[in-house]
Amino acid sequence: MELIFEKSVAGRRGVSLPDADLPRTTELPENLLRRKAAPLPELSELDLVRHFTNLSRRNFSIDTNFYPLGSCTMKYNPRILEDVAGLFAGFHPMIAQLPGGESYTQGTLGVIHELGALLCEITGMDEVTAQPLAGAHGEMTGIMIIAAWHRARGNKKRFVIVPDSSHGTNPASASMMGYEIVTIPTAPYGDMDLDLFKKAMNSEVAAVMMTCPNTLGLFNPHVREICAIAHAHDALMYYDGANLNAIMGKARPGDMGFDIIHLNLHKTFATPHGGGGPGSGPVAVKKGLIPFLPAPRLTKSSDGNYALEPHNPLSIGRMAGFYGNFGILARAYAYIIMLGREGLIRVSEQAVVNANYLKSSLKDYYDLPYDLPCMHECVFSAARQLQQGVHALDIAKFLIDRGFHPPTIYFPLIVKEAIMIEPTETESKSTLDAFIAVMKEAAELAAKHPEALLQSPEKMPVARLDETRAAREIKVCCPLL
Repeated sequence: MELIFEKSVAGRRGVSLPDADLPRTTELPENLLRRKAAPLPELSELDLVRHFTNLSRRNFSIDTNFYPLGSCTMKYNPRILEDVAGLFAGFHPMIAQLPGGESYTQGTLGVIHELGALLCEITGMDEVTAQPLAGAHGEMTGIMIIAAWHRARGNKKRFVIVPDSSHGTNPASASMMGYEIVTIPTAPYGDMDLDLFKKAMNSEVAAVMMTCPNTLGLFNPHVREICAIAHAHDALMYYDGANLNAIMGKARPGDMGFDIIHLNLHKTFATPHGGGGPGSGPVAVKKGLIPFLPAPRLTKSSDGNYALEPHNPLSIGRMAGFYGNFGILARAYAYIIMLGREGLIRVSEQAVVNANYLKSSLKDYYDLPYDLPCMHECVFSAARQLQQGVHALDIAKFLIDRGFHPPTIYFPLIVKEAIMIEPTETESKSTLDAFIAVMKEAAELAAKHPEALLQSPEKMPVARLDETRAAREIKVCCPLL
């Protein structure tokens, strides 16, 4: 496909406007004026529309293809949630922070407050801040709250314990806040080695961060004991809530002993993910951590009015320019009340059933490092295929030719040639069966004709790239750069 600059024809225009007949009220300084016209492509409106429409048809998206990215939860978002968010499109986020502005925003503040109450009920926590703008931003907020709590108690803490089966953002967030990371290996039973954890735990540990279920898709059965051990050393328990859709309605982190949790609304509560954002990563805490939440806190008075509370001296301060990404919060609120208690429980049940169906269907074709009932995702290894010279990457590229987005590969790092699959609850059995058939086809080709996989994809606009060379020899083809 030609670049838009290659389609350019000198003098061609999409829209021509007459010269303005009004006097200019301001003049730009001479040093800010262009010496020559910007080198923009010249096209008709029709050329432009066709170019970008054809580009869009080459995209993989949840609207066009099955998207089984493990740990990313790329599930379908009901379109009605977009309509709900659109109801508030006319509200400027600064209104609530202007003098007297709260009186004009009682409805929107009410949505945020009620969403927080629902998230507290779902997680077993006592209060929520909706300020964080993404999951990793929520993690950083959580670690800042943990650090502030320890400072207020006069504790001198140096370490944060993280299992090696956690999301990579866990140690990254803790390290950004100045903590040293202690990594606990995974035991043969698929969870953080309990004995090694007990040996690592000491009075200098500030927190234990757990992705639960972990990135192997397994739920740690020792979680209550781990929480009790951490609390005995005056450490806090942090729950990475990215995988909450595996246990929602079945178990609550707050009831297990966790003190703080961040939530990924795009993973669990059907708000946009990635390029469809913006994101949102609310943080929920137990009662003792409430004073340290970001400011301003949203409160509800006895007369039913909502207000933004003045700054608390113990607060970690503001984490976002506004009170969270409201459009995303509205989507999540609508999703929760639309499904209700039974609907949310079914979400988790279906996600777990789908993942176990994939695991059972493919375990004879790929190695399964931990052959245990999984939660919302399952992790295979292409180590068997590697013996024939076929890597997980080759299987991923083959899937593209067959119309499926590849699952996550090479993560978690503790699994050689990892293939991490999360089907989510929104996919039908027929879609899963079609994906299973292609995965079996890939395994059979790897065994009998491995060379057939090494050139994939062959049917896409861009074939197999030399990724190492591409990174080293970047060529600029756009005249604007």
